[in-house]
Amino acid sequence: MTGRLVVEDVRPAAPHPPYPAKVVEGERIPVSATVFKEGHDLLAARALLLPAGPAAPAALAGAASGDREALEVTPLLLDANDIWRGTLQVPEGLGWRLLVVEAWTDHYETWAHKVRVKLAAGAPVDVEMAEAAAFIRSRGVSHPALAAALDALERPEASVEARLAAALGPDVGRLLAGPGSDRTPSEPVRVWVDRRRAAEGAWYELFPRSFGGFQGVSQRVSQLAAQGFDILYFPPIHPIGRTERKGRNNTLGANPGDPGSPWAIGAAEGGHCAIHPDLGTFEDFDMLLHHLEDVGMELALDYALQCSPDHPWVHEHPEWFHHRPDGTIAYAENPPKRYQDIYPINFWPEAEADRVALWDACKAILEFWIARGVHIFRVDNPHTKPVAFWEWLIPEIQSTHPEVIFLAEAFTRPAVMAKLAEVGFSQSYTYFTWRTEQHGPEGLWAYMQELAHGPKVDFMRPNFWPNTPDILAGPLRNGTPGAFALRFVLAATLSPSYGIYSGYELYENSPASPDNEEYLNSEKYETRTRDFDRADSLSPLIAAINGIRRRHRAFANLRGVHFHPSDNPDIVAYSRTSDDGTDNLLVVVNLNPSSVSESTVHLDPRAFQATTLGLQARLEAFDELSGQRHYLTQDFYVRLTPPGQVAHVFDLRTAGV
Repeated sequence: MTGRLVVEDVRPAAPHPPYPAKVVEGERIPVSATVFKEGHDLLAARALLLPAGPAAPAALAGAASGDREALEVTPLLLDANDIWRGTLQVPEGLGWRLLVVEAWTDHYETWAHKVRVKLAAGAPVDVEMAEAAAFIRSRGVSHPALAAALDALERPEASVEARLAAALGPDVGRLLAGPGSDRTPSEPVRVWVDRRRAAEGAWYELFPRSFGGFQGVSQRVSQLAAQGFDILYFPPIHPIGRTERKGRNNTLGANPGDPGSPWAIGAAEGGHCAIHPDLGTFEDFDMLLHHLEDVGMELALDYALQCSPDHPWVHEHPEWFHHRPDGTIAYAENPPKRYQDIYPINFWPEAEADRVALWDACKAILEFWIARGVHIFRVDNPHTKPVAFWEWLIPEIQSTHPEVIFLAEAFTRPAVMAKLAEVGFSQSYTYFTWRTEQHGPEGLWAYMQELAHGPKVDFMRPNFWPNTPDILAGPLRNGTPGAFALRFVLAATLSPSYGIYSGYELYENSPASPDNEEYLNSEKYETRTRDFDRADSLSPLIAAINGIRRRHRAFANLRGVHFHPSDNPDIVAYSRTSDDGTDNLLVVVNLNPSSVSESTVHLDPRAFQATTLGLQARLEAFDELSGQRHYLTQDFYVRLTPPGQVAHVFDLRTAGV
């Protein structure tokens, strides 16, 4: 039931409790709530972050939110329309927390406001002075400032102003602040605290077989670390089926030597807990993990729950698969695409015991690789499995391994993508791959407003990929080096997490056909040899941008993205601000990969109002890419010339400081 005060609409929160909001250790998060009561009394509110277990909480009793149990407490201030806001620092420690907003009648401020109004109007305040004396006594606080105020209030021979002066002072207000008898807590909001890598990082995807296996990849790792990548991601590394193996360009009937698709998982050598013998041994795998750790990187593995016709599960557990009327197992189809080399799994077999056994087997795969030292998983097509499965699996894993991160490769409908994030996925692929214009309902402005400032920001973390092994889209199709440069800069500076697929830095740009977004001669069906030392590689720009990302905490704060108008739709400008407002950057990108673009950019001062810059008329701007220093007024001119100069990344300072 509603208490004396109404405390509701607490954020951050997922839209459907008891699913949690998502935060990371050390993050400063904005907290807000709607708070009101009848009448005209002034109110006070605060937010508390409390320890919690994984179970969904019942309504929180008032005593459970005491200061002694809170991990963090922060005051909230009235903004407008009964909305109270503040910022809460998330302490270190992974796992479940509860967010509670408490509100109460601020009797002291209500009294002080009434007294000041009456004094200004020349009205008597005898009753108010008696109320103040009784209130001070009722709080039972022993302090010289309160004793002095009480003594002054009870001196009838003194003037009204003298009797009230001490009681209206800041010391008395501070001492009499705090929750009163009508303290009312909100319903608790579940919060999941991740490590920072769940919210930020630079991913690099490669096929280890194109490098001669794990030992060959290990030779590439130092270069990737030097370029500033945080996560190395492998497609499936398991044995590949031979039945219906695909040939080059997804053709039926592989030729001798065709390696097949890594997503056709399972053969005589084993299934999801085995390594393809061409890639190396488990010893080689362990050595690669150690090398990655030495250079400050992590490995992400593909978690693809599907099987080739040769997977051991097909013979041991036929009940886990879809069967046609003739009894044969159905292969995967996504018309017009057909995957004869892959059997999808039936995650809801008729018998409950079969479902339990299947789900446990899928969980065991993760536990196997976690035990070997893998703590990040890119999940293949999670939207083709029941939401209930992920709702069960992810909390099950994170209950004992809260450091584990799940990236959802769900290029699917918005509601499905959002629900997967809500039930537990740490990050999600997004529609950025197809967002190429600045304006319009599907432009960058609208999309970033949705991701960074709408309700999704509380639970859905984007990971921007300009390309994947499956997708060559937009200006990258037969694209120029300028197209690859500008799409990279956008991905890496708009989202705290981004990734590229190997070959991006070499401008691989040939689509399978005018209508097909896949690559011609796709690496999914063959090995690829590349010259990463080419003089015209995009690697220097990649290293520069990754270095800027690491130097500036602003790029880790998704909520700190704000767009600024320009007179040319080919020039997009947006600022990035850290969660404490001390780090501020301005990125300007030319969206035309083949032409010089120029424009006047109009800075929106509201983007900097809550930062250390404030509403400055003139800013010092150091371009992190060119090394040049500029001074920017609210309206300034910019000219960008691809492919050598597709962007500015300005580090902003108050002019003269």
